[in-house]
Amino acid sequence: MYDVIIIGAGPAGLTAALYAGRYRLNALVLEQLSVGGQIILSSTIENFPGFPGGISTEELIERFKKQTEELQIKVAIEEVKEVVFALKLKNSLYNINTNCASYQTRSVIIASGAQPKRLGAQGEEKLIGRGVSYCATCDGPLFKNKEVVVIGGGDKAIEEALFLTSYASLVYVIHRRDTLRASKILEEKARANEKIRFVLDSVVEKVKGSDKVEAVKIKNVKTGSTSLLNCQGVFIFVGVLPNTDFLKRKLEMDENGFIITDQELQTSQKGVFACGDCRKKSLYQVINACGEGAVAAASVQRYLI
Repeated sequence: MYDVIIIGAGPAGLTAALYAGRYRLNALVLEQLSVGGQIILSSTIENFPGFPGGISTEELIERFKKQTEELQIKVAIEEVKEVVFALKLKNSLYNINTNCASYQTRSVIIASGAQPKRLGAQGEEKLIGRGVSYCATCDGPLFKNKEVVVIGGGDKAIEEALFLTSYASLVYVIHRRDTLRASKILEEKARANEKIRFVLDSVVEKVKGSDKVEAVKIKNVKTGSTSLLNCQGVFIFVGVLPNTDFLKRKLEMDENGFIITDQELQTSQKGVFACGDCRKKSLYQVINACGEGAVAAASVQRYLI
């Protein structure tokens, strides 16, 4: 019997584990693949407070892990298949069923994160972290005075394109339609920026490069003609998918599957809390994921008391 089981070992889950350990809660962290979460898609993080000049994501996650190990928090690499909420026993208990075992706990913190939608272009997977990125805020400073491509036409894509102009020498925005989906004010700002060029009615079929991004192959969806665009970075913003399928919509979520919580990070189910990128919010960054992990653990402590 655990006091709390934390699902996910990204920054939010590891911070929740750290605080749970300091509260002397009997805690278990379950992680499907490897400790770190989405942050490991980037080689370096430069906007995490306390590390002037940045820190490698590998080192940052190792520091997180060491802190939880010092508190003897167990992390098990198991895929959660199902969460059975509020078992009708003496108290409200929860069963967590994984591909390896079944666990019982008095509370749950869901920190399962999210993943950027892949474009599906040839060469994309191979060059992730070597020029292919899904986070301009994380990786933009690495492309100073270089030419980059942004794929997408929504608010997120245009916001990130504008952000990238602070570093890149030129930003190409590639969108499959002849009009953008972004708000008009964002589009106006982007079109007024001399560093941004639009490539509309086009899709990226291939990301080229041996060890790093060198170019993208573009196809015009109306004419069928293809061309090669030289660049050093490819930023893909075609949507984000929360890792919440295992919950089978047992919690209140938005139309995209992001979990809805109150300010204490409690979900629609008593004793179940959510933090990090699986939660509906306006900013998806490591720093606020960590803050939410701390809040979730504190809320669990109060709930158990």
